[in-house]
Amino acid sequence: MNRRLDQTHDSTVRSWVASAGKPDSDFPIQNLPLGVFQRKAGRGPGSIGVAIGDEVFDLGRASRAGALGPLDPPIADALSEATLNRLMALGRPAARLLRRAVHAALRADAPEQQQLAAYLVPGTEVDMLLPCAIGDYTDFYASIHHARNVGSMFRPDQPLMPNYKWVPVGYHGRASSVVPSGTAVRRPLGQLKDDAAPAPVVGPSRALDYECEVAAWVGTGNVLGESIPVTEAEDHLFGLSLLNDWSARDVQRWEYQPLGPFLAKNFATTISPWIVTADALEPFLVPRPPRPPDDPAPLAYLDGESDRERGGFGIDLTVWLSSAGMRDEGLAPFPVSRCSFTNMYWTMAQLLTHHASNGCNLRPGDLLGSGTVSGPDKESRGCLLERTWRGTEPVVLPGGGVRRFLEDGDEVGMTGRCEREGFAGIGFGECRGVVLAAR
Repeated sequence: MNRRLDQTHDSTVRSWVASAGKPDSDFPIQNLPLGVFQRKAGRGPGSIGVAIGDEVFDLGRASRAGALGPLDPPIADALSEATLNRLMALGRPAARLLRRAVHAALRADAPEQQQLAAYLVPGTEVDMLLPCAIGDYTDFYASIHHARNVGSMFRPDQPLMPNYKWVPVGYHGRASSVVPSGTAVRRPLGQLKDDAAPAPVVGPSRALDYECEVAAWVGTGNVLGESIPVTEAEDHLFGLSLLNDWSARDVQRWEYQPLGPFLAKNFATTISPWIVTADALEPFLVPRPPRPPDDPAPLAYLDGESDRERGGFGIDLTVWLSSAGMRDEGLAPFPVSRCSFTNMYWTMAQLLTHHASNGCNLRPGDLLGSGTVSGPDKESRGCLLERTWRGTEPVVLPGGGVRRFLEDGDEVGMTGRCEREGFAGIGFGECRGVVLAAR
């Protein structure tokens, strides 16, 4: 039995916020994700809020007015901030107490609903900001399907490098270019070199791609020089969002040797701005996928009973694409990929533990990307490089357009959903961005 399930996960509970009761809502009362919002055309710092149905519940204002009941002073103080960092630093116990207080205020039998309604803001009237100040961003390569597909394109005799099944591979990204969903993405310039060309040229990327990923947010971190055991890693994970690691494949192909990704990746990374907390995800934890018999077992520091039994997350992911022409014709976005986060070779706990294993100090608000989420089938490949097999098998869009890589005006969106019998389904909201022409 999951010891962390409580009344906030009860699927029979309803909210007095009517839109939270829609069957397909991402944000029923069983979710209560955290984010930072600002009223449209507003100025000044943002405010911490919770998504409930189609509305945003202003936690900052409600807390200052005492509408959430007696909160521990550190939690109340954290809610007055313009980012979630201070709350993240308090760890999962504080997030759990806040979740229970918000759940009590928003459930259908809550008293003083009329007074509480004063802290609701329609979702259409807010702009979502980054949920926290991101000190560092690290991107991993945790899907063996993605690693094997990409490797086979460039190294057919050795698709996986010798270290892949032993070590969670990652690289340090650029936190300054992480942007919230809805932010337009400018096509990057970079050095490009065709195989037959004698020298590279500088120009707009001709092979712009998306990567469907899941992002983990660090809550409590660790002191420089100390590590985080995998048995404790889940207590350091504050929650998850969706992430699009935009990639210029032609720039990447020329620059990545010998130190890995650089300008091909750091021009933009889009996240869904709502953080679905670790406690909201408790019903959807699944066992870590078993490894094939011939694969090595994880080294001892990356292996633990809790990670084996509940290290995976049951998240179904969808990527859609909409061209400018499709939008002009009123055509629905085209689902390019559907994949499951249960297919990952390395778990989020293993990524976090490995990151800190050398004494690297993780801090509240640090961002860890899973790497492209891909599955065993063509339709479950999580980027166009794989989906079109390096452009040789283009995707045909409604209206007759084809895509090998992204064109100017294309909009890419990602959604995530958790479903399990006996529990209310929850979602992550959208992670989307439209491609603008290079300057």
